[in-house]
Amino acid sequence: MVADGNPVGEALHDAVNAGVDVIITSGGTGISPTDTTPEHTVAVLDYVIPGLADAIRRSGLPKVPTSVLSRGVCGVAGRTLIINLPGSPGGVRDGLGVLADVLDHALEQIAGGDHPR
Repeated sequence: MVADGNPVGEALHDAVNAGVDVIITSGGTGISPTDTTPEHTVAVLDYVIPGLADAIRRSGLPKVPTSVLSRGVCGVAGRTLIINLPGSPGGVRDGLGVLADVLDHALEQIAGGDHPR
């Protein structure tokens, strides 16, 4: 656990350099001036996975209309999948529900796996 701001970026760099498979952040994805997790995440990413971030936002929409204000991003840095989840318990629960359906496949693809032919 780290504080908002620069410590997020430092922790992301450290975890990617350590070769972890998945990093899940929670919080700092809103639109307030102190919500900078997406900026720190994008700074380390090689590429984004916009559909995953969209699915996470969409998962909360039926219960929390303001979920569309989340700026969380998802993407890959090296061979590490990075996912920004909202800071609320419900947002984390919804986001993990989305990940439960796609995480294994995403990690296989990042590791160089191919689709069955």
